[in-house]
Amino acid sequence: MPAAASNPDSALYDAAALRAVETRAAADLGDAFELMRRAGAAAWRELLRRWPSAQRILVVCGPGNNGGDGYVMAAHAQAAGRQVRVLRLDAHAPRSELAQRAAAEYEKAGGRSEIFDGAALSADVVVDALFGIGLSRAPERDAAALIEAINTQSAPVLALDVPSGVDADRGSAHAPAVVADGTIEFIARKIGLSTGAALDCAGERALADLQLSVDTFAVAPVAHAVQATDLARWLRPRARDSHKGRNGRVLCIGGDRGSGGAIVLCAQAALRSGAGLVEVATRGEHVTALLSRLPEAMPSEVGDATRLRDALQRADIVALGPGLGQGDWGRGLYAAALASERPLLLDADALNLLAQQPQRLRADSVLTPHPGEAARLLGIDTAHVQSDRLAAAHALLDRYGCAIVLKGAGTVVVAPDSPAHVIGAGNPGMAVGGMGDVLSGTVAALRAQGMDAFDAAVCGALLHSAAADAAAREGGERGLLPTDLMPWLRRLANPESVR
Repeated sequence: MPAAASNPDSALYDAAALRAVETRAAADLGDAFELMRRAGAAAWRELLRRWPSAQRILVVCGPGNNGGDGYVMAAHAQAAGRQVRVLRLDAHAPRSELAQRAAAEYEKAGGRSEIFDGAALSADVVVDALFGIGLSRAPERDAAALIEAINTQSAPVLALDVPSGVDADRGSAHAPAVVADGTIEFIARKIGLSTGAALDCAGERALADLQLSVDTFAVAPVAHAVQATDLARWLRPRARDSHKGRNGRVLCIGGDRGSGGAIVLCAQAALRSGAGLVEVATRGEHVTALLSRLPEAMPSEVGDATRLRDALQRADIVALGPGLGQGDWGRGLYAAALASERPLLLDADALNLLAQQPQRLRADSVLTPHPGEAARLLGIDTAHVQSDRLAAAHALLDRYGCAIVLKGAGTVVVAPDSPAHVIGAGNPGMAVGGMGDVLSGTVAALRAQGMDAFDAAVCGALLHSAAADAAAREGGERGLLPTDLMPWLRRLANPESVR
C-alpha cells in the first residue's frame, strides 16, 4: 500500500459514500438532527475565524439539508448579536424534514427569512447554503439568478460543504456556480473539491469532522490526497555507501529539430531529482548545446533507431516523448523503445503516437498526459475529460493498463491495484511550455532509484508541483519557468535537509 494511503486525513469521498456515513452516524447518535446542529455550529465557528468583525450576515438557504445547516448557522449568528438575513427562493422553502426543523428553530428564536426578489445583495459576509452535495444538474433559472447575485456582490462568501453549482463527485462546475472565498466541508473531504474547475470555486478549504468516530467510516474512500509534507514518506535519506549505480540510469529520448529544449529539461530534472546517470538520445545538433548547458548528462547523436539498442539495454527506465515529434525519426525511436521491454514513461509526442495506434502497455509503464492528450488517448473531447477527471484517469487505466498521471489542477494518479491519489499542490504558473518535460524527468528519476511505477508517479507529481509552489512563492506565478523548479527539486527531494 502506498505511504500516503495510510493517512486517514487524506481520504476523499464521493457523495454516495458520505450519505452512507451520515446514515450510520445518525443511527449511532440516535438523532439525525444532531449532525445538522454540529454542522451549523462548525460553520459559525469557521465564519468567526475568518471574518471575526463581520456584523451583517446574509445566509442563502436552499430546500434541503444544506439549507438546514444554514438555518442552524444563522441561529448562532443571531444569538451572537449579529444582523442576520436568511434569503431563500420562493419555490425552495425547506422541504426536507431536518431542514424544516432547523428553520422552525431559527424562527422560534426570532429569526426571519425573506424571498429573493432579484435585488442586489448586501452584507459583510454571504453564506452559501443553497445546494451542497445534492446538486447533480445545472441550477435552474431562479437558482441561477441567485447564484449570479452572490457572485456579483462584493462581500466574501463562505460555502457550506460544497459551493452551490459544483459537482461534489466530478469536480466540474455548472454555469453558474458559486465562487467562494472559503468552503467548510462537513464530515470528510470530497473528491470533487480536490480537482478540476471546483478548485476555482471552493477557495480556502477547511474540514469539520463533526466529532464522528473512525468506526463510522465503514465505506472506502474513492481517492487519497497528498500534500507537500508527505514527500518524506517516500524520499528518505540515502545510505552512506551509495554510489551512482544504485541510483539508477535514465535514458531520455526526444528532442527533434526545433524541440531540443524539451529533452534538456527532462534530463536536467532527472538529475536534480536524484538519478545516478542520465543518458540522452537526441538529434546530433543538440549534443553540443546540451553538454554546454548540462555537462552531467551523457548525450548521444541518434540518427535512427539502430543507434538506440545499446542505450536501451543499459537503461533502468526510458523517458520517451519530450520534443520527440511525430515524423519518421520520432516514430522510429518510439517503436524501438516500445519493443525494448524496458520500463517506460511516455509523455508528449509519445502519447500522441500511442493515441494513433492504441495498445496496452506493461503494467510498470507510466503515462503523463495533460487533458488534451488524455482526450486523444480516449477518443473523446477535452471537455469530457475535464468534466470528470477521476473517471477519465480510470478510463485511461482500463485502456492502457499502466500508471496514469492526469495532469492539471488537482493532478490525478491511478495505477493497477492501487488507490487513486490526487496531488494537493501546484499553481497556475505551471501553465507554460516545458513543465511537462520536467515532470517526465522527475518521475523517471524516482523510478530509476527503485520506486515502483505508482509510487514514482505519485511522489514525482507531488515533488514537481511542490517545487513549482516553492518557486512561485519566491517570485510569483506569472512568468514562472520550468528551469525555476530545478533548485527546488533538489531541495525538496531531500526533505530531511529542508528547514
